[in-house]
Amino acid sequence: MDSLLVSTGVVALAEIGDKTQLLAFILAARFKKPLPIIAGILAATIVNHGLAGALGAWITATLTPEVLRWVLGASFIGMAIWTMIPDKIEEEETQIAQRLGVFGATLVTFFLAEMGDKTQIATVAMAAHYASPVMVVIGTTLGMLIADLPAVFAGDKLANKIPMKLVHSIAAGIFAVLGMATLLGAGARFGV
Repeated sequence: MDSLLVSTGVVALAEIGDKTQLLAFILAARFKKPLPIIAGILAATIVNHGLAGALGAWITATLTPEVLRWVLGASFIGMAIWTMIPDKIEEEETQIAQRLGVFGATLVTFFLAEMGDKTQIATVAMAAHYASPVMVVIGTTLGMLIADLPAVFAGDKLANKIPMKLVHSIAAGIFAVLGMATLLGAGARFGV
């Protein structure tokens, strides 16, 4: 039960201001069709986090804790750098939507945006830490929905009011701190 609750809470908090939450705002503002957007978010998250959970279980069986610490630390630092590169999500999702519709555009853009994202990395790490990767995936999926559903319903009202550069700078700073803390061994206390 801890794996479910911790996974839900960590991802819900990590998703605030994340590019996929911002993508939910953009999709909602553009298409104004919440149900296919929500269905696309759910499907993309289940597949993406399912793969991350499987990877976390494999990592647990394969890597030593010391190697895992270095891999996770480097990943967080890489995400800090990546976060500062502006996304072109809006242009890409417009082109995809013309071919695939709102559900398809949401499914593809969310899946791609979540690849290597902090919530995917968190899913891998928690699946590696807990003995129940299925509960971790359920929890991380719930966390994504907790953070992204309000964005879908408020998207047309709030999308233009989000200070994107500030949000990206804060997220990059958090990633950098997590990366350094992990590399310096702070994660060892948590089984990472």
